[in-house]
Amino acid sequence: MTTKMNTDPKTEITRVIQVYKKALSENFKFLKQTVRLDDLMAKSIALPDEIGFLVPVCRLHVDDENLISVLSKWRKENFFAYPSQFEVTDSGTKSWLVSKLLDVEDRLLFLVVNKHGKPIGHLGWANGLNDNMEMEVDNVVRGEKEGNPGIMSMAMNALIDWAQEMIGPSEISLKVFSDNESAVNFYRKLGFQDDKLIPLRKHVEATGTFYRSIEQGDNSAADKSFLKMDYAPNRPYDGTKMILTAGPSISAREASYALDAARYGWNNQWSGYIKQFEKVFAEYIGVKHAISTSSCTGALHLALLGLGIKPGDEVIVPDITWVATANAVTYCGAIPIFADIQEDSWCLDPHSFESLITERTKAVIAVHLYGHPAQMDRIVEIARKRNIPILEDAAPSIGAEFKGQKMGTFGDASAFSFQGAKLLVTGEGGMFVTNNDKLYEKVLSLWDQGRDPSRMFWINDTGWKYKMSNVQAAIGLGQIQRSDELIGAKRRIFKWYDEGLKGVQGLKLNYETSWARSIYWMSSITLDKTAKISRDDLRSKLKAMNVDTRPVFPAISQYPIWPKVQKPQPMAKKIGDTGINLPSGVCLKHEQVAYVCESIRKILK
Repeated sequence: MTTKMNTDPKTEITRVIQVYKKALSENFKFLKQTVRLDDLMAKSIALPDEIGFLVPVCRLHVDDENLISVLSKWRKENFFAYPSQFEVTDSGTKSWLVSKLLDVEDRLLFLVVNKHGKPIGHLGWANGLNDNMEMEVDNVVRGEKEGNPGIMSMAMNALIDWAQEMIGPSEISLKVFSDNESAVNFYRKLGFQDDKLIPLRKHVEATGTFYRSIEQGDNSAADKSFLKMDYAPNRPYDGTKMILTAGPSISAREASYALDAARYGWNNQWSGYIKQFEKVFAEYIGVKHAISTSSCTGALHLALLGLGIKPGDEVIVPDITWVATANAVTYCGAIPIFADIQEDSWCLDPHSFESLITERTKAVIAVHLYGHPAQMDRIVEIARKRNIPILEDAAPSIGAEFKGQKMGTFGDASAFSFQGAKLLVTGEGGMFVTNNDKLYEKVLSLWDQGRDPSRMFWINDTGWKYKMSNVQAAIGLGQIQRSDELIGAKRRIFKWYDEGLKGVQGLKLNYETSWARSIYWMSSITLDKTAKISRDDLRSKLKAMNVDTRPVFPAISQYPIWPKVQKPQPMAKKIGDTGINLPSGVCLKHEQVAYVCESIRKILK
């Protein structure tokens, strides 16, 4: 059986609204400030079947006289569809483009261009900065009537998909004149449903005609009406394609930065994005120092070396984690000692950690598993009392919080991952962070082959090559700038699972604890004794229904590779044998999660 989420609803709603508004404002601004053609195309949205692109209207277009003329022509030809029907001129269109579009925070327009780059029409967004998190489709015009069949339908679907992935509105709507039968039918076919009529009053001035909503209490007859339509397609997922367990969201921001790094990020600019990424990441987490690495494993290894871990030392790690956590210990010649996990958090059990401390214990690694924080107050209390350094393996938990404080800020050092399945991705990559100045200097030298920074090519220590490339860092910079939106998407996906699996006997979702805010990097379940099927059989049946899953990590003490043989810890063994990671990719759609839930219901009924 499932139980409700622990997050305070009012606090969570306020936070979700703030993230939505930030995502809308910053995405729109980023696209509209473009001034280079190559950058513009990197920021464009490709339409299916190589039919064309959505190209954001931006500062580059302000002095494009040909485009201004085309927009003016389309406006004249489609004046009947606009509430403002003034005389159209090229100079007026240019003024509108700047003052009514580019300078308005929550307005954005995309040109619809065919595969040869010819403008076919345009469509965009307006009036999105509201607490209802409602985005309004605006300025939908097909300018060129001949050729390119279906391109406007594809453009509308791509526009909506983009907004759902990048911004996460609660509602998408539009307004169309109710007597524009052709447009109304077009929107209905795309999944928009009639909501309500909005009466309009006609006003005539010297410069033209415009329509305005009738104010409340005005009982005079309307001259026209808007039909408000809401996007609510009834399209259940058909299950014909595999729903994968993980997958990233890559926006125009990452594409733009990566193009810039690939073209110009060499020689004197070889580390530009690396330095930016490290700076922004450290600020986001709330630490003094950050060093980008080739992997989280490398960051863990460097941290342990920097903390002075030597052959024969013991380092306590949780018995459920990815193997890299303990491998990094063995890279130092040290011995991983496996502690049990908590049943609710799936993270290091402080009591088990304390019971395993010996005179050989030289460090503890707290893993924030699947985006859920470990209980850091107790772990810190125990470790500090015994003078044991703390390393946080925060690989999958960027932005997770323990009692309002971000993970990666509790230990002597922390390590994060940007592997392709994580919340933030650079393909492969990681980050070492610390507030300790001496530890930072030590790790910085080890990270760079043990170099002495004061002497060219002089080596003081045996070092390692754990660096990240500038192109990877460019992608990482775009990802960290979108981190709150991506976390919002992960939490939204978990909420869909919570709703879709209510009342299902035999399973339990991995809810966040009362003291934590999980990023739900993975939405996971465990099967209990009442389940009518084994964990592995459930996974096999889901696979046959095109639902990909992963088993939760087993208790890794069972692997035959460790220098000291240990029995698996009881709770780790239980969770490792019964847990499943459900599809959790940040771009998942509601209908896909609904299909997964319905598939589980059918199997477990």
